[in-house]
Formats: sequence, structure tokens, C-alpha cells
Amino acid sequence: MTTVPTNINTLPPAAPFWLSLGLIPVVVAGALLGGPWVILTPFASWGLFSLLDAALGTETENPDPQTAEAALAWHRAITLIWFPVQAALLIWLLWYVPQAAHLGAWERLGVFFGMGIVSGTVGITYAHELLHQKPKLERWMGDLLLSSVLYSHFRSEHLLVHHRYVGTPRDPVTARYNEGFHRFFARVLWQCLVSSWNAERAMLARKRLPVWHRSNPFWKYLALQGLWLITALALGGVAGLGLFTFQALVAIWQLELVNYVEHYGLTRKHLGDGKYEHVQPRHSWNAAQMASNWLLINLQRHSDHHFKPDRRFPLLQTYGADEAPQLPFGYPVMTMAAMVPPVWRRIMNPRVRAWRKTYYPEITDWGPYKRAETPLPR
Repeated sequence: MTTVPTNINTLPPAAPFWLSLGLIPVVVAGALLGGPWVILTPFASWGLFSLLDAALGTETENPDPQTAEAALAWHRAITLIWFPVQAALLIWLLWYVPQAAHLGAWERLGVFFGMGIVSGTVGITYAHELLHQKPKLERWMGDLLLSSVLYSHFRSEHLLVHHRYVGTPRDPVTARYNEGFHRFFARVLWQCLVSSWNAERAMLARKRLPVWHRSNPFWKYLALQGLWLITALALGGVAGLGLFTFQALVAIWQLELVNYVEHYGLTRKHLGDGKYEHVQPRHSWNAAQMASNWLLINLQRHSDHHFKPDRRFPLLQTYGADEAPQLPFGYPVMTMAAMVPPVWRRIMNPRVRAWRKTYYPEITDWGPYKRAETPLPR
């Protein structure tokens, strides 16, 4: 039986989680200066935080999960202000970059590649936190952030499909053992859209409502994404529209890299009759690297997020290796490794096999769990 970790400490300060704001001037510098400056954003996010992880190590202390909501005001504030900040940056880039004479075609792509890193690494991570919350303002902020990367259906897929079916063949974003990232990415782009649509359609059917009813959130998704596309075209013309779409693709790539890492090769035990065991911390990869958890607002404490999905990010718990499988490095390093499947398999496949022996020694045939096909929820 899983228990809450006992190494309870005081609430971590909010200031380190605000480091993400430092990426904004880096993107602006790339647009203003051009040249090698346009590739500074990946180094400032992946590179810098990988180095900080190596220097600072891990953080294994846990805050009191019963901490009052009022004590989290400054932690929550960074997620609430992020959409206005990101939207202002994106709108300025859409206006400035297409007409900037000092930027060549590759430099413009480089600037928007950096923008995609920011909107994917930070923006979607913050959207993920916000869409799990009950206040309407927070959920709206989450929807607005997702619309800015043309991936609004992530909300439906994540809440209605992923959290329900994680670690089973019915979850598209649970990466299968030996499934390379590139194959995974091509698969989930389509399957997540289909599964999210089917999930919303099923919810409407249970209410005896047609799929085109106004309460279907896909209408909101289309409207918000359409507004962004119109804005990009109005500000930057066809070039602006193309650059906006490019940053959205980069952001989606970042998101799905993280999805790939979070559950690779992990499965829940099938109990028969289509039922699976309850989600436990052992069904997500845990990472306690300090600096990357600052950047990703504790997303790497993913084992606890799936165990307690409504727990706010400052209160997420980390687990030891006896209760949750551990990644050897933080997400910045692990996502780079995922881009090279032979490297990824060499790092992770032995860990998956060890996880199976630890938690499910009675299962000798993992064939049914390794299927690449994903039956989608109806």
C-alpha cells in the first residue's frame, strides 16, 4: 500500500519557480540581435537547467500536503500571469520578426523555434497545472495557453483519457516499451485528437446531447485557435501565420517529448474484464532534480501528480525508489536522449525490466502490454 512520504519539510519558497520569466528577455534578444543569439533559448532552457541539475542535485524534501491554500498565493501567481506575458511576447514577435530586415529566413525560424521552446516547456506545463484546478479563471488561463499552440484538445485528452487510462493500451500517450519517440510522436498526434473527441462525444451522449451541442468544448477550442490564426495573419501576413504555426509545432513536440518520458514502458496490472489496478506512484517515472523542477513547477514529481491529480504543484510529493521508479536525470536531459532512440533504449530499457521484476514478478508474459496499437475510448 502506498503511503504519503514522511520526510515532511516546510513549503519551498516561491521565488525559484519564477525563474521561467528569465527566458522572455532571451527570446527578445534573439529577435533584436539575430545571428547566434537566436539559438540562445534552447541553451538557456535545456542546457542551463541541465547544468544546474548537475550542480545542485536533487530535492527530496516534501512540503506538508495539508498546507493552506492562502500560503500558496505567490506560487500560484506565476501560473496566472504567464498567459498575458507569453501572449504579449508572441504578439510582439508576430509583428516584429516578419518585417525585421536584419533577420534572414533561418534566423526568423530560429527566433520562433525559441518561442516554441518557451510556449511548450513553460506555457503548456503551466496550462497543465491550471486545467487541473477548480476556479474558472485558472481553467480559462489554461485554455488560452493551449490555444496559443493550437493544441486545445489536450485538455479533454488529458483529463478524460490520460488520467483515467494511464498505463493501459487505451491511453495513447503511455509510450510502449521499445517504442521510439519518432514513432510515438506520429502516433499520438492523431490518436490524441481522436480519443479526446470520442471522450467528449461520450460525455455528451450520457447527457442525451448531440455532439454539435454548444456545451461541446471543441467549439471553444476552434474559436480560440481561430482567433490566434487570424491574429498571426493580421500582424505578420502569410509569413507571420507560418511562423506562428511553426512555434506551435515546436511546443507540441516539447509536450509530447515529456509525455513520452513520463510513462515509458510502465503499465498497470490488468485485473480481467477490462479492469486495471488503481493508479499508484509506481506507474509514473519520478525525477527529483531540483533546478528542472523549478522550471517545470514540479512536473517531474509526476508519480504524485497521478496519485493525487488535484494537488497543487508546490505540494507535490517526491518518492523514493522503493515506491516509484526514478529517472537518472531531469527532463531536459531525458528528452534530449529520447530524440535518439538507441541512446534512449540503452538508458531506459534496463530500468523498465528492473521495474517489472520489482513490482510485478508474477507476470512472465508482457506481450499484451507491448502492443503498439491503441484501442481508443468510445
